[in-house]
Amino acid sequence: FTMLWTKAQKMGHKTPMLASLIAAAVLLPNAEARASGVSTIDVQQDRVVLHFDGYVEKASTLLIDGPHRIAVDIGGSDNGARLAIPRGIVSSVRQGQFAPGTTRVVFDLAQPALIAGGGFSSDGRSLTLMLRPAGFADFSQASKRGRRLYLPPPAFRAAPPRSRYSLTIPLEAPTKGLPRPRILGPAGRPLVVIDAGHGGHDPGAISPATGVREKDLTLKIALKVRDALLASGRVRVALVREDDRFYVLHERSAIARNIGADLFISIHADSAGASEANGATIYTLSEVASDREAAALAARENKSDIINGVNLSGESKDVANILLDLAQRETMNASSSFANLLRRESNGLIPFRAGYHRMAGFQVLKAPDTPSILLEVGYLTNDADVQRLTSPEGQSQIAQGIRRAVEVFFARRLAQR
Repeated sequence: FTMLWTKAQKMGHKTPMLASLIAAAVLLPNAEARASGVSTIDVQQDRVVLHFDGYVEKASTLLIDGPHRIAVDIGGSDNGARLAIPRGIVSSVRQGQFAPGTTRVVFDLAQPALIAGGGFSSDGRSLTLMLRPAGFADFSQASKRGRRLYLPPPAFRAAPPRSRYSLTIPLEAPTKGLPRPRILGPAGRPLVVIDAGHGGHDPGAISPATGVREKDLTLKIALKVRDALLASGRVRVALVREDDRFYVLHERSAIARNIGADLFISIHADSAGASEANGATIYTLSEVASDREAAALAARENKSDIINGVNLSGESKDVANILLDLAQRETMNASSSFANLLRRESNGLIPFRAGYHRMAGFQVLKAPDTPSILLEVGYLTNDADVQRLTSPEGQSQIAQGIRRAVEVFFARRLAQR
């Protein structure tokens, strides 16, 4: 790979149009898309900031030893930038086209330094990397860990370029209704629905060290959890997906609610800019998100939803609002109770972060009358977590921890009734 000064690419067609009617219908003038690129690079004493003139797909960093360098590869970028004036830890900056659609920026270091943190801005138009001085041995060890991946927010992530032209084909309207997953286990038992996060065209987080994809890992763990729960014989179990397929977020909780789930568990794997982040985290619905969901549901003209066995269609607006609020509060309390049980019953099986229970407005947690949690089983950006999560033993320990918590959760509910 030879570093070259990057020049702006010329636009225009370089191949003749195909002489056929279908080609004439889809090949439009000026259809060649210009890739986003690095517009400017700012170097400060303890950080570097790359600004983009459009949305990019991703970025990854690589520490290179002998001499000490930091390489930043930007996917979905084809044009160069105005280079920064070196300062602080950075002694010089170079850039070039590493591969089609990927720009590489190399920061030569005046002394060994590690990436202490950073990430994309909220609008996906800049990437900040925090730097801190390090010893020679620490830099050498860090350079052996491979790439670290950074992804812009999904709403501001450029799609990978596939062709200079686009073809639009009308498709049939989507099939109404949601699929009904298989329900396994003894009749009459409580129903637990396990949701393996991501799937299909959405890989989720990707380990920079091993390349393992979140969608594959969550499915393997979900299957382990299903088998462990079925072996207990105390609950019925259904999986939102049993293979590599994609569902929109709100469809996942809707599928669970449509089959009468008594508990919903969504399994994910986390990622972070810093490789030191590790351990599992449990999320339940926040009060703000709960209030918004209840308000949206109460505002529907046709309140045909049945909440906790009560059909709201025959109730006044005020009564419906009260019933929704009560249902939401009861569900949130039950969700938090299960989160605490999962932490307790998984002691010695699943390593959790210090602040293991957090609240957020995840779409999959918004079923108004189904206790729901989102379990981040660990970080794919942490080598120890990846080793634990990809091992059969680690996956079985997660399954056993969930099984224990589920058994205690429903035993308590039965005793209360």
